[in-house]
Amino acid sequence: MKSYLAAALQMTSVPDLQKNLAQAQELIDLAVRQGAQLVGLPENFSFMGEESEKLAQAEAIATETEKFLKTMAQRFQITILGGGFPIPVNSTGKVYNTALLIDADGQELIRYQKAHLFDVNVPDGNTYRESSTVMAGTQLPGVYFSEELGNIGLSVCYDVRFPELYRHLSSKGADVMFVPAAFTAFTGKDHWQVLLQARAIENTCYVIAPAQTGLNYARRQTHGHAMIIDPWGVILADAGEQPGVAIAEINPLRLEQVRRQMPSLQHRVF
Repeated sequence: MKSYLAAALQMTSVPDLQKNLAQAQELIDLAVRQGAQLVGLPENFSFMGEESEKLAQAEAIATETEKFLKTMAQRFQITILGGGFPIPVNSTGKVYNTALLIDADGQELIRYQKAHLFDVNVPDGNTYRESSTVMAGTQLPGVYFSEELGNIGLSVCYDVRFPELYRHLSSKGADVMFVPAAFTAFTGKDHWQVLLQARAIENTCYVIAPAQTGLNYARRQTHGHAMIIDPWGVILADAGEQPGVAIAEINPLRLEQVRRQMPSLQHRVF
């Protein structure tokens, strides 16, 4: 593993597949022109709208999104994460919220179906019932082992509140953890940054967190602040509140230094 640049993209996705893919392509191009070799797109990057609309278009969203990710990876010669998009589950009428990592040859490296679903009454008056349309994944996320990029683990959004998932990734050897999200503005202002820093610090890993921002549809307001955080918990890049790119170096020497100075992973008792 050598040092390289990673990018966490920040989008304001809407209920329009083609508009979202066009926005994503512009941001991927921007990231690549800045030297990024590993690029992450946020949760719901290809479609963000009412649940009924998502279900009605799920087949098309799944097909077009997967095709788009493979095309972008090959065209720009990057490894890319599609941070969460719906894939229909047989005849259940539901979908898996699926994160997909693709290499520069357009080959699937690893996929993860979001396990923790956001069923929450947020104090701002919004109610979210992700489980009404999404089937929870039942498998722990895997780790993709790469000599060039380090070992990469996947998660999605609400997962960040469940540290045992990241401890699993860490125990499997993860050096870099993705947390693509569409975090609500209300919870994000208090919890987003501190949760990401905690996951980075306790596992001495890099965290790459692509994000949704702004008013996506109706009253759905997302927090923004796509981030890249180093293993000491230092925020290396923050995209703020507008669509754009957070880009930073993933440095194996820094990883080794932090793990040497704070060998907490070796001191686990339970």
